[in-house]
Amino acid sequence: MKKLFPLTEDLKTYNSGKFRMDFSAGITVGVMLIPQGMAYAMIAGLPPIYGLYAAIFPQLIYALLGTSRQLAVGPVAMDSIIVATGVSTLAVANSERYILLAILLAFMIGVIQFSMGILRLGFIVNFLSKPVINGFTYAAALVISINQLSHFTGVKISQNKYVHNILLEFISKMEEINWVSVTVGLIGIIFLLVTKKINKLIPGALIVVILSIIGVRYLHLENTGLKIIGEIPTGLPGFAIPDISYSNIINLLPVAATLALIGFMEAFSISKALEPAHKNEYRIDANKELIALGAGNMFGSFFSSFPASGGFSRSAVSEANGAKTAIASYVSAGLVLITALFFTPLFYYLPNAILAAIILVAVLGLIDLKQCKYLWKTDRADFYMMLSTFTGTLIIGIKEGIMIGVGLSLVMMIYKTTQPHMAVLGQIPNTHFFKNIKRFKEAMEIKGFLIIRFDSRIYFANVNYFKEKTEELVLLRGSDLKVLIIDAQSISSIDSSGMLVLHELLDFCRAKNIELIFVSIIGPVRDIFVKEGFADAIGEDHCFEQIDQAISAFSDSGEKEKIHRLGFQTNVER
Repeated sequence: MKKLFPLTEDLKTYNSGKFRMDFSAGITVGVMLIPQGMAYAMIAGLPPIYGLYAAIFPQLIYALLGTSRQLAVGPVAMDSIIVATGVSTLAVANSERYILLAILLAFMIGVIQFSMGILRLGFIVNFLSKPVINGFTYAAALVISINQLSHFTGVKISQNKYVHNILLEFISKMEEINWVSVTVGLIGIIFLLVTKKINKLIPGALIVVILSIIGVRYLHLENTGLKIIGEIPTGLPGFAIPDISYSNIINLLPVAATLALIGFMEAFSISKALEPAHKNEYRIDANKELIALGAGNMFGSFFSSFPASGGFSRSAVSEANGAKTAIASYVSAGLVLITALFFTPLFYYLPNAILAAIILVAVLGLIDLKQCKYLWKTDRADFYMMLSTFTGTLIIGIKEGIMIGVGLSLVMMIYKTTQPHMAVLGQIPNTHFFKNIKRFKEAMEIKGFLIIRFDSRIYFANVNYFKEKTEELVLLRGSDLKVLIIDAQSISSIDSSGMLVLHELLDFCRAKNIELIFVSIIGPVRDIFVKEGFADAIGEDHCFEQIDQAISAFSDSGEKEKIHRLGFQTNVER
């Protein structure tokens, strides 16, 4: 049961302390969801009320099936832009047909994601390395933060995925800054930071929301030009099957496939960014995440929801406010549902600047400069990969940044697998140990012997590197070289291309009167040697268990009859 419904496992150890934290986080995220949902619906070209639907129904299903306890599912700004871009080519925004197509799009995305999860295609996230996730996370935090300028300052700025466009427009309109809005926002930020410093358990965001509503209401700050949430529509939709037709599916398939992948990548990246703080509590499962997100979108489409995914800012707020389990998501969804039905007037005076302050404190806290410094010192390749993803996300866009990250991860994976680590080994004096001569200064090469360790399987992608590097090392030793020893302990398998290269290497060595020896061959590789005829070609007397045995056998003073050779018993693991 816990494998299908992770929430049931959390409920076994649930207590009042966890509920208090879930309740606080859930209320805070729910308060954010109300204005965000309406705003994102408008970005998507839909009436505001549809944003509340997307904030309720997909979240309920994800909370039951998802593996992240802090991921806040609902409408997302970037996805909303893609919805508008895709559906606007087929219908007029806000029209009945447009609404039906947006709902059908959610259903199609759900089907694609759910199917990918069932087929266990979550492995595609393996192409997102940790530096890529960090680069995306840091850039997305800045993109979302800069998008709050409008709410924070009261300056009307067009919603835009390009940071430079937002900044240029803001600079051109700086004379429109409402200093009351800025003051309210700064007070909100200071209050949040102070309460966090005093005690992280204090629901600072919830308190500041309540205080700001009271302050605006009784000081009449709305009369100074301070932007407030204002009137929120009421009502809930009934159950309805999306308008499925062949022509609609064909027309929407490209955007549905794009959003299914991007929505999953966004949600998974956010979940993985938050996971380290809870590594002893749960583990993110990519396939289960696909199933949960897909089921949430499908279920949501039956109640007029447009596409939903993991929200970066809301998830950050959920984490910052101490959410412990998915119960926080039910609290959020419940608040939005109840508010939509009964309590919308209570949020009438909520300042946009306070919501911006909550988002800013939450998302900027996820930027880890220590991690950047660590990568710079330890792995420059990973650092540049992170920097490229960060730059691409910041300048080009979130979805493009993710694609850049995936591409870079693939390139790095291909590079590393085609040129794996290869070491020349030397003997540690007065021992039977043989170590990499580049790492151990005391390791000495033995005259007449070249000992190589290849730390990878040998297959079509790296056979040329293996052959060229080995022959290069042989030629560097010149005529003094008599024996080439391959330490095969790290070679897990060899394909047909690899076997062909080994035969060529054997011919190369014999042409130069060099003995080719293999040591520490694992069982599966011995089986391949036998099946491919290499065992007969090289001979059993050229394979040993240990390096020192091979050296003793082929040194001038070696007593060959005393040496224990490896042999080629097949189907024997070692």
